[in-house]
Amino acid sequence: MRAPSLTCVHREGLSFLTDQALEREHGILIAFTQRGGGCSRAPYGSLNLAAHVGDDPVAVDENRARLMQSLDIEGLRSRLTTCEQVHGRTIRFVSGATAGLGAFARHDGPPPVPGTDALVTVETLTPIMLLYADCVPVVLVATGPRRGAAVVHAGWRGALASLAGKAALKLASEAGCETRDLIAYVGPHIGPCHYEVDAERLSQFIEAFGTIAAAQGRLDLGAVVSESLSEVGVPLENVVRAGVCTAERTDEFYSYRAEGVTGRHCALAVILEPWR
Repeated sequence: MRAPSLTCVHREGLSFLTDQALEREHGILIAFTQRGGGCSRAPYGSLNLAAHVGDDPVAVDENRARLMQSLDIEGLRSRLTTCEQVHGRTIRFVSGATAGLGAFARHDGPPPVPGTDALVTVETLTPIMLLYADCVPVVLVATGPRRGAAVVHAGWRGALASLAGKAALKLASEAGCETRDLIAYVGPHIGPCHYEVDAERLSQFIEAFGTIAAAQGRLDLGAVVSESLSEVGVPLENVVRAGVCTAERTDEFYSYRAEGVTGRHCALAVILEPWR
């Protein structure tokens, strides 16, 4: 298996991190969006994709439409699937029957999947999307023989509960493969440089994951998430980390800790058929 990678692509006024070889070779499209290129006004400027932060739903839906167009999947707009993220540990499987839940921010559309922080699917043409502003975004993919994808929202509670590792186990089971065959992408999130926590919380992570959880006395959520994937058998060489701190780069990403009221960028995955 080739080493995964993330590169920044600029298209139709939007920017996102993706693995172009993954789409080309396996027909799985992934994206971690940046905050530019949308129509939302401050404090949500400008590509806010979240319906729950107080932004105008019309603007959110326009932003989502722009994103789908920039990814060349605008025909799947009504199948976009999101969830009500609650900083928990629930993983839901997205089937054809649940495709499109939470697709639209406006209130007349179907509501998002309730009380969930990780989505797993083997359905083609069904984009799954979660939203972030400091928490760790993770995209997992299974490339064959049955393709699959998962998106995970790992804040400190999800990271401590090894949500990414548990989602990897669920994806491998649904795709009929081993966890060693999965590829994992860890997107932009708050880094230890800006993430101070109290001693009690830090000690919880050190007890669960060892000293890898701490970087100069601060919590390293990215390292914890990577370790949770390693513990269930995802090889280190199959994990790529964006290495971007959202609180450091508020020009490109949203940061709740740095900005307070703000928007949300996303992690998205979709299995294409036929793939380009």
